[in-house]
Amino acid sequence: MHQRYLPDTLMNAKPLILILALASLTACAQSPGAPTKKGAPAVAAPVKAKPAAALTEQILYQFMLGEIAGQRGDLALANEAYADLAYKTRDPRVVRRAAEFATYAHDMAKAAEMARLWVELEPGSARARQFLCTTLIGTDHLKEAKPHLKALLQMNERPVGESFLQLHGLLARYKDKMAVLDLMKELAGAYPAVPEAHLVVAQSALNAGQQALAIAELDEALRLNPGWETAALVKGQALARTGDEAVLLFWKAFTEQNPGAERVRLARAKILAKIGRYGEARQEFDALIANAPDNPELRFAVGLLAMQMNDLDAAEQYLTQTLEHGFPDEDLVRGYLGQVNEGRQRYEKALEWYLKVEPGEHYFQARLKAAVVLGKLARVDEGRALLQQLETTSDAEKSQTVQAEAQLLREAGRYQDAYAVLSQALAQAPDAGDLLYDRAMIAERLGKLDVTEADLRRLIKLEPGHAHAYNALGYTLVDRTPRLEEGIALLDKALKLSPDDPFILDSMGWAQFKAGRLAEAAAYLKRAYDLRPDPEIAAHLGETLWAAGQHDEARKVWQGSLREHPDNDVLKETLSRFVK
Repeated sequence: MHQRYLPDTLMNAKPLILILALASLTACAQSPGAPTKKGAPAVAAPVKAKPAAALTEQILYQFMLGEIAGQRGDLALANEAYADLAYKTRDPRVVRRAAEFATYAHDMAKAAEMARLWVELEPGSARARQFLCTTLIGTDHLKEAKPHLKALLQMNERPVGESFLQLHGLLARYKDKMAVLDLMKELAGAYPAVPEAHLVVAQSALNAGQQALAIAELDEALRLNPGWETAALVKGQALARTGDEAVLLFWKAFTEQNPGAERVRLARAKILAKIGRYGEARQEFDALIANAPDNPELRFAVGLLAMQMNDLDAAEQYLTQTLEHGFPDEDLVRGYLGQVNEGRQRYEKALEWYLKVEPGEHYFQARLKAAVVLGKLARVDEGRALLQQLETTSDAEKSQTVQAEAQLLREAGRYQDAYAVLSQALAQAPDAGDLLYDRAMIAERLGKLDVTEADLRRLIKLEPGHAHAYNALGYTLVDRTPRLEEGIALLDKALKLSPDDPFILDSMGWAQFKAGRLAEAAAYLKRAYDLRPDPEIAAHLGETLWAAGQHDEARKVWQGSLREHPDNDVLKETLSRFVK
């Protein structure tokens, strides 16, 4: 079929294409050489060969066949045509093109074959050897690649340190990590004064699970180049296998000796933030900002840290500066500024920021939050209208709008309306887990415990790993029914699914209190309160301590929580019963 189609195409081809083809193949015909056997190993110098084939109609036809097949996406045909043409012309440019087409066609054996021929014809070409090494490594021929890797290091086309970094990139995905490590140690052995050589051995050692060797090699790299951030970062990766503290101490010492080491300082700040040491992380980010005052990304990171630290004044300051310094994702920052102002109960300002978010990636979530804020401003109907006008593109987004509307109504004390909204949505999507959970919680407030239990049991059936469904049902049975032991069994299941969740620990503590097991109750509640000093957890913990006769400790818990949450109804009601 191709042989009938392509001559017609050639007859209709633009003259320029034919001229270029002729010029290229005339050059090919002038290149000396002869075909080699398929799969022949590469040699160090060109082999004398018979003169190349003259430019013929058949060669021209194959050239055009390969090009047109490639343009039409028939890579198999292009691969076959160019491989044959490579042997006939022995022109390095054609051979290189054949190797590329073989790669595009995912014929790695043919790509290696063409790469061997390319190296044979141009033994001094670093590009040819790199292509050959890539194909050999990709086809698990690491041993055959070794002499070519050595040759690449000796070619001096770039500094040898850069060549080592390039070789590591070639070998990073090779599956036999110990073989790569052995090879890298052999290659690096000839370059003891090159810090990059020690770095790539260290990286290979890490990939092979050889932590001690990796650290020793990194220490040598840093001895040769004491301020090298890349080596310091990789050493941090090696030390991380023994815990965060070792990494933090090393990076702290490194930045003290190298104050301008911004990448190391940033990496340290991220770990500090991850493990909750926000104050220290903030210090690192402040130092980074001092060195790069116009960098909006750093101000954004500090703004988010300040939010996590609940330092909302600082968060607003840094996030506003982020916008002023040209942060590329302005709508993301506007959304966070909305959250900051919402957290400060400056609802008009929060609404202003949410409504500034333009259509795009963050628009939907910003509109949901804007609706909830309207509810907090007692503009419930406006919030509902905003949600009802919001376009949704998936079932998940539809559920989120329903949840937001229910939240808006619930916070306004309109529980029956919230229940109706959720019930209407569940009539259309009865297996929507988030909606089942939310309706169960509203039903509990309305005293519809049969609906609460039915919705939560359905949710558990749909999502057996939903820890909070077990928790909600267990707590409801413990707190609102005489089915105490059944509730405790459900809470035990919830804890097995999520053992460090403070709210589940609180539920179990309250269940143990209800069962009269005060020591067990206090243990669960103290652990919950340590994880999250929530006012309702404080109410439960204080009541348990009071029942155990520890009145001073109970007062201390209640009063401490009340200072932070003076308007919490559960906490105030508990205090009214015990502290006169």
